[in-house]
Amino acid sequence: MTECAVILAGGQANRMGGGDKGRLMLGDRSLIQRVIDRITPQVDAVVLNANGDLSRFDDLGLPVVADSVPGYAGPLAGVLAGMDWAAEQGHEWLISVAADTPSFPLDLVQRLSEYDTPVVLAATPDPERGRVPQPTFGRWQVSLRHELRAALNDGVRKIRQWTQAQGETLVIFDEGDFFNINTPEDLAWAEQHLK
Repeated sequence: MTECAVILAGGQANRMGGGDKGRLMLGDRSLIQRVIDRITPQVDAVVLNANGDLSRFDDLGLPVVADSVPGYAGPLAGVLAGMDWAAEQGHEWLISVAADTPSFPLDLVQRLSEYDTPVVLAATPDPERGRVPQPTFGRWQVSLRHELRAALNDGVRKIRQWTQAQGETLVIFDEGDFFNINTPEDLAWAEQHLK
């Protein structure tokens, strides 16, 4: 494998008492620990993207990288931070996953790696719209980091605005694979349904 993964720590649990959403507990483990446990066997290395006081993640034992683009530039800035770290480590590909989605596929990396396009995103089926992209779950060619940095500096914030320009490929997974936790109700549902 030449893939490494960046976990996008992302948002705050504003609707759930504040703090990092990935730190919410689902059963006996936090969301972010579940994501770490799920992605680690699929890649060579894992890095966490977060902003603010990075030492708050010291207990996870992972390298943590902050966005290099000023201001909150969204998930694309996290992907760029992961790409920069991956390039320093000698990796050719970066896999991105979200810290609030604990049940993504165990074969995510294998399935995304079946395509040679520079950007491959996960998607789920929709009877009306065909495919619904899950853009925080993707495979990114690390050599695109300079183009991504330029796009972010030009104000691009929407993931698909940039990935479509790179000739993205969408890979269909089951709809339930990307259930993410945004509300107390989501967490309660996950407690009862996620394995």
